[in-house]
Amino acid sequence: MKKTIFEGCGVAIVTPMHKDGAINYDALAKLIEFQVENGTDAIISCGTTGEASTMTVEEHKRVMKFTVDHVNRRIPVICNCGGNNTAKAIELSRYAESIGADGLLQVTPYYNKTSQAGLIRHFTAIADSVSIPSILYNVPSRTGMNIQPKTYLELSKHPNIAGCKEANGNISAMAYTHSLCGDDLAIYSGEDNQTLAMMALGGKGVISVFANALPRPMHELCAYMLKNDVVSAREIMLEYVDLMDAFFYDVNPIPIKEAMNLMGMKAGPCRLPLIEMEESARERLISVMKRHHLL
Repeated sequence: MKKTIFEGCGVAIVTPMHKDGAINYDALAKLIEFQVENGTDAIISCGTTGEASTMTVEEHKRVMKFTVDHVNRRIPVICNCGGNNTAKAIELSRYAESIGADGLLQVTPYYNKTSQAGLIRHFTAIADSVSIPSILYNVPSRTGMNIQPKTYLELSKHPNIAGCKEANGNISAMAYTHSLCGDDLAIYSGEDNQTLAMMALGGKGVISVFANALPRPMHELCAYMLKNDVVSAREIMLEYVDLMDAFFYDVNPIPIKEAMNLMGMKAGPCRLPLIEMEESARERLISVMKRHHLL
């Protein structure tokens, strides 16, 4: 049985920006403190929600190091180092290990893509290059690649591949993966609104967008599920499922940053090619937020 990097709610933290698009490190420090103080179980740096795809390599490294240093071992920090260039992913992964990251997030290759056999070789090459564990990230809607359950089984045999963030929307496939891999692969929901269902089938938690704005409820939902208190977890899930969906009224992280800005959290704008929400979607978001007394 492998050591699990974390159980519960890991926040896929936004990267706050100034109006000119420069990274706002003062705001990032405050967001990290907000997460730690409100029970978040891990922080995932430079993920999709953190807009790593529009960062330079230097920015990517600086944000990862800033996050690791500021968290200062209070909770695990997992650094997204994945991509469609295996050599670059290895370079970033080695850097993340050198600065003290607790784990890595590795997305499936996109655009050039690969086969299932190629996925095994790609992820194995990265895992062989470091001594810290990786969480594989399966998000076919963004990458055009889907990790099959039997591929997960092969990858789970590697001592440095500890988990997966599953966002393919297929609960049945996740159940099959868990039946094959057991405790050799910790499964995390990559969709906030599927957290309860995935944990009911053996998942260890969620890597959450929602938690950027409301970390405490998502932490509590996961904590209840880890104690097999489905009734209490379901109450939280049903209370907030409309807000979870509202945070995806546009391409992530556009809505969550908008919501955080409305709440006074200074997330700032997104970088191009992402732009501000259309007014009709923004009004719908505001309406849901008011229903939850967030504004």
